[in-house]
Amino acid sequence: MRVDAHHHVWDLAVRDLPWTHGSPVLHRTYTADDLRPALLRNAIDATVVVQTCAVAEETVELLALAAGDPHTRAVVGWADLTDPAVADRLAALREGTGGRALVGLRHPVTDEADPDWLARPEVRRGLGAAADAGLVHDLLVRPDQLPAAIRAVRELPQVRFVLDHAGNPETDPDAFAVWAGHMAALAVCPNVAVKLSGLVTRTTGDPVRSLRPFTDVLLSALGPRRLMYGSDWPVCLLAAGYDEVLALAETLTADLGTEESEAVFGTTAAHWYGMGA
Repeated sequence: MRVDAHHHVWDLAVRDLPWTHGSPVLHRTYTADDLRPALLRNAIDATVVVQTCAVAEETVELLALAAGDPHTRAVVGWADLTDPAVADRLAALREGTGGRALVGLRHPVTDEADPDWLARPEVRRGLGAAADAGLVHDLLVRPDQLPAAIRAVRELPQVRFVLDHAGNPETDPDAFAVWAGHMAALAVCPNVAVKLSGLVTRTTGDPVRSLRPFTDVLLSALGPRRLMYGSDWPVCLLAAGYDEVLALAETLTADLGTEESEAVFGTTAAHWYGMGA
């Protein structure tokens, strides 16, 4: 199964997304039907759609999409981790339309001023409740929040984590060295995988040359069976089209063997998110 492990959809007629303001590319509606031609062109069998805002209703909408869309096989939604009743909220989502597609949760930690937000007791309690429900937690963090993310992964071995966009690394040499150290620290924790996603928008100049060092670190530290491809469509359109993003990832992993390549482009995501064939 060939999987795009990270994309979004949104309808601005249903809900405004302030983070799209100021971008003519992003400040418009994007639907699963808009994505479908690219999926068909590139023989993508299944996708993981990921939340875009900290609004509970969006998760319900994404699950309804998964119930009727042939490609959307898994949903990483949002729920308030600090809610004492989060376990009940998750059970209700699972029992609703498309509930079987709920595989994970994500909170935009990047929007939190506190670099240690993930260490708060109420957040840790919510992460535990999500794990009890069989859900993965996608980590969306800034570089300064990576140490707290590493501590959460290390101190909550019962929780399965996926680090989105490889932790949103900065590209200057000093920051790269720090980031590489963080990836090495994560690599010793078997309960975390990393997405090869969201990096094309951080490149300058030749994207292959810019991203090769990052990909090499990820493959060396975690290996292909803990690395999964995601397009980050439509955010990727700020820098490149869907076909270009996929071709870039394929070029960066061209030295892998067949099974290793299949892991990055499908089986890692299928295993980590519990997606059946």
